[in-house]
Amino acid sequence: MRTHGKLATFLAGAALASTALVVGAAPASAAGECGASYTKVGDYAIGSQGRLEVYYSSSTGKNCAITRDSNPNSGFKAVHISVAGASGWADSDSGTFTYYAGPVYVSAPGKCIDVSGHIGTASTSKWSVHCG
Repeated sequence: MRTHGKLATFLAGAALASTALVVGAAPASAAGECGASYTKVGDYAIGSQGRLEVYYSSSTGKNCAITRDSNPNSGFKAVHISVAGASGWADSDSGTFTYYAGPVYVSAPGKCIDVSGHIGTASTSKWSVHCG
C-alpha cells in the first residue's frame, strides 16, 4: 500500500510539472510584449502572412509596434517605427523569429507616427497615423 501511495504522488507531481512546462512555453500576450499599460490602436494586414499591430500607452506617451506572424514559423520578420516624416526609423527590429518582431517604441506626443511591418516578402507601411 505504501508503495502505491508514493507512486501516485510521484505521478501526480510529474503530470503537474509537465503541464507547467507546456504552459510556460506559450508566447507572451500582446499587452505583455509592449507592456501592461499599452492598448491596441491599430491592426493592419501584412498580406495573408500576419499583422502589424500598433499600441499606445497614455501613461508613458509612447507608441509600440509588433509584426505578428499568423502562422508562426522561423522566418524573416521586421518592424519599424518613427515620428511621422523623420529621416530614418527611431526603432527597428528584424531577423528570423518564430512568432513576432518587436516590440519597437517611439515617443511622439502631439505628433503622428510612421510604422512598417514585414513578414517574408510581404509588407505594409502606414504613414502619418495615430496622431496625438
